[in-house]
Order: sequence, then structure tokens, then C-alpha cells
Amino acid sequence: MPAKNDPQKCLYCAGCLIVCPVAAIELAETRIIIDEAKCIECGACVRVCPVGAMSIAKKVS
Repeated sequence: MPAKNDPQKCLYCAGCLIVCPVAAIELAETRIIIDEAKCIECGACVRVCPVGAMSIAKKVS
């Protein structure tokens, strides 16, 4: 599952944008937009988020 952003928690600090190795995240005014086709589910955005606004759902097998 691609990364998700919780807009209720997000500070829009752009940390996730900076660390994304495939440029799948962009900041548009006061929204984080994640290109699901580009996201490689590496978790870099989750690790850098200071408030836990980014997440990646685990696949259930």
C-alpha cells in the first residue's frame, strides 16, 4: 500500500518531500499529494515525520 498522509496531524514541514527517493510526494498549498504510482513503500517519509502524519499500511496476506 502506498504512503498515506493524515492532514489532521500534518505540519506541512516538507520533510517527507525531501527524503522521498522517487519524488512521489509533493506539497500543494496546504495539502500533501502522494503519487501512488511512484511510491515504492520504502517508509522514509514515515521515519522522518515528526508528528506521525505519514503511514504505510501493512499488506495482509
